[in-house]
Amino acid sequence: MQADNHPILVIDIGNSNIVIALYQNGVWSNTFAYETKAIQPDFYYEHALRNILLEWNMHPFDIRHCVISSVVPDINEGIVHAVHHVTGIYALLINPEVLKNLNLYVPLPYEIGSDLVANAYAAIHQYHDKCIVVDFGTALTFTAVEKSQGILGVTIAPGIKTALYALFTKTAQLPIVPMEVPGNILGHDTVSAIQAGVLCGYVGLIKEIVARIKSQLSDDYQVIATGGLSTILQPLDEIFDHKNRMLTLEGIRLIYLYQLKQKNDAY
Repeated sequence: MQADNHPILVIDIGNSNIVIALYQNGVWSNTFAYETKAIQPDFYYEHALRNILLEWNMHPFDIRHCVISSVVPDINEGIVHAVHHVTGIYALLINPEVLKNLNLYVPLPYEIGSDLVANAYAAIHQYHDKCIVVDFGTALTFTAVEKSQGILGVTIAPGIKTALYALFTKTAQLPIVPMEVPGNILGHDTVSAIQAGVLCGYVGLIKEIVARIKSQLSDDYQVIATGGLSTILQPLDEIFDHKNRMLTLEGIRLIYLYQLKQKNDAY
């Protein structure tokens, strides 16, 4: 179901990037990502949104639906105001009250990230009633969800870029390296040594955590990979049932549609 056949603007505010996407005619027609910065004046977000819509040849008043997921609370107000000033509508901000009223059990709704809930919600709607979502973001997260029981738990580790950046910033001589899995576990120079330690290390970390989650729950959980770096660790292809870089956005959209349906049914 699409909201009155109008495009839906979806904004995902993460620790590293703010992703703005447009869903229309049954597909994600446009996406744009820019770096999440410290809190900016409202006009900064307004200017950015106007330029993005202009680039997409989308008139602001054609946007009648907008939903925002955020894990950076300080930015929320500025972006909500920007959406209102540019389009004339008030966006739905996915907050704990929205999560509490969702048709999926969400533990600790005042604590869990709305992006993790969106991942879980999209996974069980698109793939299987039992899923483990591995999200390659600023943090590397594993979310186990079952349709009848809701979100069962989450495991969090530093993201791959976060680990590499920590090496770069906390040492005097180690460089930032390309995100490529080396052919040898023993590096023959500084770059390949870091690639072997971090990227090959993350292959082992992810395999171990997924295996332990399945051993605790059951083997019939499908494993879904999402996030910008979900495609770089080819050795993990054997454990992923699906890769979907749009999973979080899709979950945010589905949560919005459910909320909209609940509101319409109340009248």
